[in-house]
Formats: sequence, C-alpha cells, structure tokens
Amino acid sequence: MSNLYNLARSGLTAAQAGINTTGHNVANANTPGFSRQQVMVSSAGAQGGPSGYSGMGVQVDTVRRIYDGFLTNQLNQSTTAGSALSTYSGQMGRINNLLADRTVGVSPAISKFYDGVGAVASNPADPAARQEMIGRANSLVSQLSTANQFLSDQQQSINQQIDTTVQQINSFAQRISNLNAAIVDARASVSGQVPNDLLDQRDQLINGLNKLVAVTVIQDGDGVNLSVGNGQTLLSGTRVFPLNAVQSATDPARTALAYTAADGTTVELSDTSVSGGSLGGLLQFRREALDSVQNELGRIAIGLAMSFNEQHVKGLDAAGQPGQDFFSVATPVPIVNSDNMGTASASFAYDDVSRLTTNDYQIQRKGADYVVTRHPEGNVVTTVAANAGADTELSFDGVTVTMSGASEDNDSWMIQPTRNGARDIAVAISDPSAIAAADLEGGSANGRNALEMAALQTKGTLGNGTMSITGAYSQLVNGVGVKTQAIQTASTAQDSLTAQSFAAQQAVSGVNLNEEYINLDYYLQHYNASARLIDVASTMFDTLLGLRN
Repeated sequence: MSNLYNLARSGLTAAQAGINTTGHNVANANTPGFSRQQVMVSSAGAQGGPSGYSGMGVQVDTVRRIYDGFLTNQLNQSTTAGSALSTYSGQMGRINNLLADRTVGVSPAISKFYDGVGAVASNPADPAARQEMIGRANSLVSQLSTANQFLSDQQQSINQQIDTTVQQINSFAQRISNLNAAIVDARASVSGQVPNDLLDQRDQLINGLNKLVAVTVIQDGDGVNLSVGNGQTLLSGTRVFPLNAVQSATDPARTALAYTAADGTTVELSDTSVSGGSLGGLLQFRREALDSVQNELGRIAIGLAMSFNEQHVKGLDAAGQPGQDFFSVATPVPIVNSDNMGTASASFAYDDVSRLTTNDYQIQRKGADYVVTRHPEGNVVTTVAANAGADTELSFDGVTVTMSGASEDNDSWMIQPTRNGARDIAVAISDPSAIAAADLEGGSANGRNALEMAALQTKGTLGNGTMSITGAYSQLVNGVGVKTQAIQTASTAQDSLTAQSFAAQQAVSGVNLNEEYINLDYYLQHYNASARLIDVASTMFDTLLGLRN
C-alpha cells in the first residue's frame, strides 16, 4: 500500500516540476536572451519481490535549458558584423549629407571663384570685377574651411565615441566576470545542477558585448574567457583586463585603443587590430573614409592654391609690378612619436602638387635607414640610408622631408601632407589692384594672365596631371556617394542575416506559447492522475480497515 503512495508522490513531484518549469517559460516568453527550459525525468527504478519487480515511480533529474552553442555563436557573429556596418553607415551618411548638395558648399564656390577670375580676364581694368574676384576667393576659402571643420568635428566625435564605447565594453566585461563567479558558486551550492537563468544572463551580456566589439569566447569550466582583436585578453575567469582609450603616440589629435597586459602595463593597438561592433565600425570608418575624405579635401585646397599661385606670380598687377602669391598655404608640421628616444627632427616641404596623394605617411628609423610607409596600410614607399652627421632628405609623392639630428632605432614621425590643407588655406591679397591679371607685356587692358588662371579650373592639376580641381572635387563627391550606398546596402543585407540567425536561434531556444499551453495541459493531467492514485490508495486502505472491523 505504501508503494502506491510513493508512486503517487513521485508523480505529483514530477508533474509539479513540469508545471513550475512551464510557468517559468511562459512568464519569460518575452525576456531577452531567455532560453526555454525543460524538466528531465527518468524512472526511479524497480524493487524486486516474489512476483517480480514493481516500479518505484519517477524521479526528476534536472531542469535543462534548450540551447545550441553553434546557433548562439552564429547570432553573436551576425550581431557584431551588423553593429559595425550600422555604425559605419551612420557616420558615412553624415559626410554624404555634407557633400551631396551641389547647389551649396564647396562645389559652387569653386565654380563661382573661377567665374570671377574669368570676369577679370574679360575686363581687367574694372575695379568692381577685381573686388568681386577677391570676394569670391574669400567665399571659397570659407566654404573649404567650413567643410574641413565639419570633418574635424567628426574626428573629435569619433574620439569621444571611442572613449564612451571602451567604458561600456569594460562594464560588460566586469558584469560577465561577476556572472562567472556567480555560476561557479551556484554549481557548487547545488551539486551537479546547472543555473540555467544565470547562463542565459551571461549569454545575453556576451551578445550585448558583441554589439560593441567582436569578442572570442572560450569556455573554461563553468566560466568563460573573452578576448578581442588578435587575441588580447579582455576577461580571464573573474579577472578583467580592461581596454583603454588613450592619446595615440603617433598622432596626439586622435584617440587610440590600448589593452592592459598581464603585468598591468598599457599597450597601444593599431586601428586594424580590432573589428566588429560599434567600436570596430568607428575605427574602420575613420581609417577608410574620414581620414581619406579630409585628406582629399585638403589636397584639392592645396592644389588649387599652389597651382593658382604658380600662374599668378607670372603676371603683372595693375601697377605693373610682378604678381605675388594670391593664396597662402601653411606648411604641415611632422608629428613626432611620443615614444621617440632620439633627438632628430623632421621638416616638410611641397615639391610637386600634381603628385600629392590622399595618404598619410610614417617615417621610421630602422637600423641604418629611414623607411617611409603609407599609413595605415604599411606599404613601403621608399627607403633611404641615414646620413651620419648630416641631414637626410626623403623625397616621395610630391613632398620632401628633411631629417636632422640624431635618431634612434624605431623612432618614427607621422607625415600628413594634406590633412589640414582646407583649414590652412587663406587669401593673401586684399587689394584688388594686386591681382596680376596681365601677362609680362602689361597694360590695363591686358587680361591674358587672368585668362590662364581661369583655365586652371579644367586643367590637369592633380593626380599626376590627370585631374582638374573641379574634376577632383566631383570625384570626391561621387566616391563618397558610392561608398555610402555600398555600406548602406551591406548594412541592410547584414540586418537580414542577423534576423535569420536570431530566428534560427529562437526556433531552438525561444519560448513557443502554443507548445507551453499543451505542456501545461499535459502536466495538469499528469498531476490529476497522480492525485487520483492517492485517492485509489486511500480507498483501498479504507476497504482493508473495513474488513478488519
């Protein structure tokens, strides 16, 4: 008789566990990151007797979560790729909006300036035409400066976003570390049982971390270890190795990423070493788009100014005096790496504006040589032996850099030939009569030099003589538009892939309310049947008592 009660009790316990677990699933149907749970039961065995083995009921072994590690990893990878592209697309859209409207901004200012030069060529004796030309030159310089300031502001915004994102990454790492510890404690307190909800919380945090940066997850017992980039440890067990947003040693104007080594020192990372998530998207955008757009705008400004100056000094002004530079252009200052050990300095000069590129360059002392590489690609441009006790000239891509003083191995300098060109251009002439409109024959009606200057609008000035100033700006605008469209398309496609990955993961781990309703009905019948077994056992017991009486 007691066996019937034990059978009923075990059935009630199993049914109650099923109802509790199903209720937990229903309650968390909309909880982000929750994986549905399932009661795992098995036979409690049987007890032998003269008439054979009699069953001892059912036992609850554990509650497992329905989880597929492969699908979860696939979702994390899709998430980090989608976040990177979304960030890149959003930043790219800002530049595209700046350049897309060709009715305002730099493009019409260039056209109006050269139109003003043409008006002086047509009527060189007209003071109003000369004044208008200077006014349009100032307007052009203002538009270039405004566009450059927008890009510089975006550079600063990227710096701030990198700093904020790094703080968020470290916060996620610390919370995952805390969960590692909590999961180990939970496993130890209930031997052999898995804290499913804590595992879900940790997986959800890892997914959130992947929205910020791509991380590699390595299972280590009940905990997980995390690394970023090329294997830099972010979390080992419960110890966090925080990332840092630091002032770049190669360029103090930009914020770089650094990781914390095992000995506690901070090591700067290159922008290419980290990918994925919003942080990877920011670094990729700055590296591939923002720097090159600002450099291209600067190259256009420098090319316009220097080519115009070159022609302007060939003419005579209204007083018959040789023309002076119409525009002023600042000379870039090489950036000294803050980790340099030597005392060498670098000076910069433009050689051939037609050969200028949109690249930055790094000069590094390696052994007995100075090696020039394009930054950040790392392609070697030229290698020149350092002159002992004398200056060393490095000529490449239309510029010359002169190295003076004693340098040490691995000392380096960053060269940005065109980065601030649009910021530093200015009109050097304020007197309309100083415009050198005439050629060397002179005369108030002579506008032949102004005609030559007006022709510069369509003359091959940049790209080794293959692009005019107008053509270069059009190429910049078109390039930004094409890149923006490509990134937006890629982002949309990745969003679709992420949605598919999420659907596949949810098909396995997500809560299906219809299925849970069926399970509730099943466990309720199981519970009622087990309760009925108690009723039957009680009736049989009462019958036996009645026979005794």
